[in-house]
Formats: sequence, structure tokens, C-alpha cells
Amino acid sequence: MTAKHNDHSTTINLPKPFTMKTLLTLLIGVMTLTVQAQTAGVPASTNIPGQKYPQILPDNRVVFRVKAPDARKLQIDLMKKYDMVKDTSGFWTVTTEPVGEGFHYYSLIADGIAICDPASQTFYGMGRMASGIDIPDKDMAYYQPKNVPHGQVRSVNYYSDMTKAWRRANVYTPAGYDENPKKRYPVLYLQHGSGEDETGWPTQGKMDMILDNLIAEGKATPMIVVMERGYATDPTRPVSTTGPGGMNANVFPELLVKEVIPMIDKSFRTLTDRENRAMAGLSMGGFQTFQTTMTNLDKFAYIGGFSGAGRLQPGADIKQLYDGAWADADAFNKKMKLVYVSIGTKEPERMYAGVKGFHEALDKAGIKHVYYESPGTLHEWQTWRRSLRQYASLIFKK
Repeated sequence: MTAKHNDHSTTINLPKPFTMKTLLTLLIGVMTLTVQAQTAGVPASTNIPGQKYPQILPDNRVVFRVKAPDARKLQIDLMKKYDMVKDTSGFWTVTTEPVGEGFHYYSLIADGIAICDPASQTFYGMGRMASGIDIPDKDMAYYQPKNVPHGQVRSVNYYSDMTKAWRRANVYTPAGYDENPKKRYPVLYLQHGSGEDETGWPTQGKMDMILDNLIAEGKATPMIVVMERGYATDPTRPVSTTGPGGMNANVFPELLVKEVIPMIDKSFRTLTDRENRAMAGLSMGGFQTFQTTMTNLDKFAYIGGFSGAGRLQPGADIKQLYDGAWADADAFNKKMKLVYVSIGTKEPERMYAGVKGFHEALDKAGIKHVYYESPGTLHEWQTWRRSLRQYASLIFKK
């Protein structure tokens, strides 16, 4: 290649085999490689080990790829449905819109049937086993495993006389629990949401990592955390289908007080006075928390509702709820150590308005409480992880 220069122009003479078209092709190739490098995805942390897809792109779009040569139609249902496209080798692929940070359930819809993605780990949510994807959060270090002392999540099976069935609770014991057999601990009863179970908080919620890190940093008191399935039916009572989701038939609040708490106090080294007992829950679990604690104020000193609180009907007087427990604000404030309410700023409008309205009603009634809005999060685990992080740092303080 030669070039001639003068005062007015530069002339480039290309050898015949190296045409302008070839140069343009090379430039396009370089640009394509650059764009691909900038948009390369990484496998989701929720994938089965060794699986490359789903992949999360830098802008939080997600690429799904599934081999199903005999399928007629595949879709990904991740907050909205995305049609997948099949190539000649039988792989189906789709790229979603940007997905919000945090954990999300999703399904692979194969010829109209919702199933789990074989490349994803499965989680109990949506009332069934489902796939899940965790979109990295910029502030996610607080629920990541670190080189700190770690507690344990133990599975406890027990027979319930009330439900006439075997039940299971997951119980977190803090680091050092087994090393000091004389030490006793306060207890947090922590509940999941609708369509989930006792595996939700330790699996999707990362509660053990949150507590391990908080305790190691000296920001939380070492505590036992009990997670039970929030559904319970007494077979001797008539089945009621009234109320939200048929919850009037659910005797879980009664089960917790009469059976779970005595079982935990007998099986673990707990501090059994009300000042060392807390309860919190997300969504349905938040409503259950208020239902349980507000009717058993002699047993609980801390209350937490994440995206769920007391049920306050429009126009109702909050001072009339729970047999007038909030009628005397001064007396209540002296009795309770903490009332905590939280919501995500991007949650469904009706839910956001309901929780915020409940907070405002507490304010108006003079009830001391902590109110937290999780910025930019939906009705999902990122809202609740943040809420637990804050709530756990506030309870059991001397």
C-alpha cells in the first residue's frame, strides 16, 4: 500500500486484492467483535452448575437458550411472556427486556404447559416448584457468603396435634451455638409469602447470609430464626372459604403460639420472655405477623411487616383494630420495642398504597414505628432481603 501526500489531499492506492469492500468488511468485523465483547452475558448464579444459559447481559436483559427439537412452541414467562425462536439445530432462543435487580420466578412454557427450565435451579414459589433467576444488585454484598463465622439452618420435623399431621420448620442457629451449651438466644419467627413455604427465606431470601454478615459486623444480636410453613388447617373445624385467599380457614397464627413456640423453646436454648421474641413476615406473612402478635402482645415485643401489615379497610379507624390495642398510643408505645413496616417503591399501586396508608394511619394514631421504602424494587425478594437486613439490625438491642 502506498500513499502520496501534497498540500491539498492524501491519496491511498490499494493493491488490487485489497479492495475498499474488503476493508469495509474488516471494519465491520472489528466493530461486531467489539460490540459482542461489550454485551457478553454471564451465566446466572441460579443456573445449575455448568449451564451457560440463562445469561445476564450488562444491561440486565436475559438470554434464554433451550434445546427442544420436537417442541412446537416455547415461551419464557418472566413477568411477561416472550416467544422463543428455534434454529436449524433445535435450539430455541430469546432475549428479554431489561429485568429489575433481585430474584424472580419464571417458567418455560412448552406447547402451552408451564414447566421448569432444565438449566435452572428450582424454588418453591407460585404455589409450585418454579425456575428462578437472580439479577445482580449493585448493593448485594450484604447477602453474599463471606469469610466470617457461619450459622446453620436446621430442619426440624414435629407432629402437630392441631393439624393432625407432620410439619417441618427450618431453624437458623447463629455461629457459635454449639460451642457454648449454656448460652441462650432471642428468637425471631420469620414468615414467607403466599405460594411459598419454609424454604423461601433460607433459599430465595438468603437470610442466613444476611444474619451471618450482620452478626459478624456487630450490627445484629446473635439470634435463632424460625421459619415455618404459613398454612395450617384444623381438620376438626369447618372449612371456610371466606376472606382473602380463604385465609379465614388458616389456623397458623394459633398453631404458632400453641405448638411452634413451645416446641422451639423445648428443643433449642431460647430466651423465653416477650422482650426476646420477635416476629416478621413478607406479604401474606406480614399480615399473619400482625394478626399473631397484636392478639398476643404478652408474647412478642417486636413486629415486622414487609410488603404486608395490618388489614385496614378504607375509612376504618385503626384504633378499633385488634380489640382496640392501638386506642391508647402511649401505653402501646411503652409496651412494644419495635413496630416495623416496609414496601418497595415499584410494587403494584394498590399494594404500595395499602402499606403506605397503614403507615400513615399509625402516624396519625401516634403509634411509634419504623417505615422503610426499598428504592426501585418490586413485590419480590430484593425488597424483603433489604427489609430483613434493616429489621434484624434493630431488634433485641439492649
